Amino acid sequence: MKILLSAYSCEPGKGSERGVGWNVAKAVAKYHEVWVLTRPDEGKETIETELARNPEPNLHFVYFNLPIFDSMWKWGFGLMQLHYYLWQIQAYFVARHLHQQIDFDLAHHVTFVKYSRPSFLAFLPIPLLWGPVGGGEFAPKAFWQDFNLRNKIHEIVRLLACWVFESDPFVRFTARRSAFVRATTQDTASRIWKLGAKQVQVESESGLAGEDIARLAQFPRSAASARFISSGRLLHWKGFHLGLRAFAQAQIPDAEYWILGDGPERKRLQKLADDLGISKQVKFWQNLPREEVLQKLRMGTALIHPSLHDSGGWVCLEAMAAGLPVICLNLGGPAVQVTNDTGFKVAASTPEQAVRELSKAITWLAGDRDLQQRMGEAGRKRVRESFNWEAKGRDLANLYQEIVTQSQLEDLPLQSAARTTFLSDRSSSHP
Repeated sequence: MKILLSAYSCEPGKGSERGVGWNVAKAVAKYHEVWVLTRPDEGKETIETELARNPEPNLHFVYFNLPIFDSMWKWGFGLMQLHYYLWQIQAYFVARHLHQQIDFDLAHHVTFVKYSRPSFLAFLPIPLLWGPVGGGEFAPKAFWQDFNLRNKIHEIVRLLACWVFESDPFVRFTARRSAFVRATTQDTASRIWKLGAKQVQVESESGLAGEDIARLAQFPRSAASARFISSGRLLHWKGFHLGLRAFAQAQIPDAEYWILGDGPERKRLQKLADDLGISKQVKFWQNLPREEVLQKLRMGTALIHPSLHDSGGWVCLEAMAAGLPVICLNLGGPAVQVTNDTGFKVAASTPEQAVRELSKAITWLAGDRDLQQRMGEAGRKRVRESFNWEAKGRDLANLYQEIVTQSQLEDLPLQSAARTTFLSDRSSSHP
């Protein structure tokens, strides 16, 4: 089939939004002919270099930017959001012109992975797959007690912004017009249902390339008896303060806690480690190249990832691919990725309860090498089978076919009384 992808952010060799854009395009181009709408100023050079090195005959890129203020996205977060919105409008006119020439079978909005902004591809006369999109996750109110005033304001503004953007008629039109929607978490899925979507499935946007999975499996494991690792930007909602408290409460002699990454919360976290009396056991590595981060993951006993509202959680997949159990809160993207076989998902009722249960999980893993190994093997298997970009590409190719087939049936009025809903098994139940 002829597939049109919208990927505002797209670049090979990257994680997060840019990685999603590139990997989805590359994965589905194994099965269908794909045209990708994206920007030239973020990833064109890298994309063209990669395609010259590894040609993808079914993959075509269409680069464009705003006719004015094309660098607005560099001027700060707020202006980047405005640039993104305006770019989506322009994407419709570019896509309409392309559709007249190519006659696409389906459009797929890929990035940004954001449910509260519209995709104007919904105005095209072809089925639209929207997502996975996320952003409907929020820190439980009980956990705000640990936030300073600035962080509380951040959470309030974020919540208000979602309410405002949900009122955008184009966002509601996108939800209603989409033939199928993928949401990164159940929280986001619930909000999309309320926008009027017909069919919604919870599906993580995150994945790993086969070569990354193989490389992570080959790193030598450390003989350290108890070394716990957290990795990511040091932001208040990442919950690293909960990890430190749980580690201190576990009181495991000679255990280590490595925190990989940097951010505005670093000094506060360092002070917390001092106050808890564990500063000699905690090492802050700050920012490291990705390859070093992956190598250090293999040197750990388990990943501690107590994030309070993550849509994704790429580091959880990297840890599982490296054979590490994952200790996380039963919230957001990590709750979709981690199972009871691959780690511990701790309920998030109050900070005190969460810390207590995180501490128990730390203690169990530190004292049970067999459990570490069983969960590590289960994690590797889960990543290979469900979060490998090749596997996700096959699944998307099948989903495209189902969406187009259903759309064709709906266009046959004589068969309207006997329509077959191919996608019903994929859709999550209405909350």
